[in-house]
Order: sequence, then C-alpha cells, then structure tokens
Amino acid sequence: EVDPSLQALESRQEEILKRLYELKSAVDGLSKMIQTPDADLDVTNIIQSDDCSPLTTNGTDLDLMLGKDYGALKDIVINANPSLPPLSLLVLHSLLCERYKILSAVHTHSSVKNVPENLLKCFGEQTKKQPRHEYQLGFTLIWKDVPKPQMKFSIQTMCPIEGEGNIARFLFSLFGQKYNAVISTLIDSWVDTAIFQLQEGSSKEKGAVLRSMNAALGKTAWLVGNELSVADIVAWCALQQTGSANAAPANVQKWMKSCENLAPFSSVLRLLK
Repeated sequence: EVDPSLQALESRQEEILKRLYELKSAVDGLSKMIQTPDADLDVTNIIQSDDCSPLTTNGTDLDLMLGKDYGALKDIVINANPSLPPLSLLVLHSLLCERYKILSAVHTHSSVKNVPENLLKCFGEQTKKQPRHEYQLGFTLIWKDVPKPQMKFSIQTMCPIEGEGNIARFLFSLFGQKYNAVISTLIDSWVDTAIFQLQEGSSKEKGAVLRSMNAALGKTAWLVGNELSVADIVAWCALQQTGSANAAPANVQKWMKSCENLAPFSSVLRLLK
C-alpha cells in the first residue's frame, strides 16, 4: 500500500507546482501589458477594440488546440502592409470574435506613413476595457512595411508564419473543424489558387480560375462541399482585392452574395468603401 504521508506530500507538491505556473502566467500577463508583442515595434498610432460578440464556447477549445498554460492569454501578432490589406485575416478576425472573447488591437509601425483611417479602425472603435485575464485570445494587427503578412504566435518558441494563405489556414483551424484528407487537400488547393493565381496571376490565369470556380459552384453551395471554409474566405477576398468581382460568371456572383450575407464579409465591404 502507498504510504498516506507520501500521497499527501505528492498532492502538496502538485499544488505548489500549479501555483507556480499560475504565478508565472500572471507575471507573463503583466509583462505583456508593458511590453509590445513584436520585438522591434515602434508604435506611432494605437487603436484598440474589444467590441466582440458574447462568448459562445468555453476556453477548453483553445486549450486543446493551442496548449494550456494555466490561464495565460494566448497572443496572435500579425504584421501586414497597408498598401495591400490582408482582407481574409479581417474576415477571420470577425468570425473568431463570434466564437471567442478576443482582446483586439491595431498598431501602426513607424515604417509606414499615413495609414488610412478605415484601416486604423478595421477592428472597430475602442469600447469598454476589461481585465486582460478575462479574454481568451489576443489579436494584434500591426500595419508595417513588410513584403508579405507575417504572423507570430507563441513568440518565444515559434518561427513566424508568412503569407496570407498560410496565416488564414492557421486562424481557421481555431474553429476546430476536422476534415478528411481529400477535403483538406481540396481546401488547400483553392487557397493556393486564390493567392497565387487569382490575386497575383496574369489576366489569363485569373480567367481560368474564375471558370474553374464557376464549375465547382455549379455543383455545391461553397467551393468545397456545403459548408463555408477558409477557401471561400480567401477566394472572396482575392476577388475583392483584384477588382475581378464584377466580371465573375453567374455561379460565382451567386456565391459572392452568399458570402456577403454573412456579417464578417459585409463588414470588410464597408471597410473597402
């Protein structure tokens, strides 16, 4: 039999370790309040917003996906160039706000000048402030002179993720959807096609993509199956950024209206005006 005194000692040690982790998390939280999440951040303008929809799920979802750190707020920091705003990340931010309680902030780095007002307020106006520990996720967007969007998460241990498509995949994964290998491959293919051909390709490539989209959307409501995926978000945003929306064929036009009927897409449309 296990000696009761040993059991009591083990329980006491576990409790001490837990309290140490909680203390560490509290110290980390305080340090994040006085230090910027980006090591070379030079802020010339700051606008914050926490006006997100009520919490609809508990914290265990993010703990399972991102790792539990005894209640420490998880921070996502994205650098993006205001000359080509990553619209898909703004849509995904709005969608995440419908699911999680998010502490949002917009910063301007000194490497860029005269950021448009609508981009400074892309997360909404500043509202009432709550204690940092009451949020589940920190989402910071820094307008900065970078060649492509960069995302840092768990900045002590993780290399930056680069590219709008890759960041969009990461953010969409936070909803916890599980796909089989075929569906995942199709989604990834559409994301790459939207970024490298629809957004960055020649007019001939864009025309070919629009024809492929039209054919796919003649069979299903969304690009992959009957549910909205990150492929739809990135493709819709690419069409907006390239100005190809008005020239899209019938099925694509119908799909675009379906997207725009969702609040996060309509908010980005308002941002573009």
